[in-house]
Amino acid sequence: QVQLVESGGGLVQAGGSLRLSCAASGRTFSRYAMGWFRQCSGKEREFVAVVSWSGGTKYYVDSVKDRFTISRDNAKNTMYLQMNSLKPEDTAVYYCAAGSYGPLVRKVADYWGQGTQVTVSS
Repeated sequence: QVQLVESGGGLVQAGGSLRLSCAASGRTFSRYAMGWFRQCSGKEREFVAVVSWSGGTKYYVDSVKDRFTISRDNAKNTMYLQMNSLKPEDTAVYYCAAGSYGPLVRKVADYWGQGTQVTVSS
């Protein structure tokens, strides 16, 4: 069993930066690939980025490439999403999830966090 808690969301102006964290409980964190997702009001949840269990393989949706960086620290049971050059269209609730690498890209996860709101003002 893995419990996930996101933090770091907030209000930022366009062009600014935020770093989201996803803290995981349990001893099996390093066995899972981890991903970030986001959901705007009235829209489907969208895949953002995924990182392999080791941190060595990463994949991003095109809209965030070169702006967002996913990373993890298995010693701290924590995953991060560094978000730079934020745009108003990045406004959403951001969720972290744990599972297998391929299924995470398809938005299939074993565990989900509760989400943290990110609002980017123009």
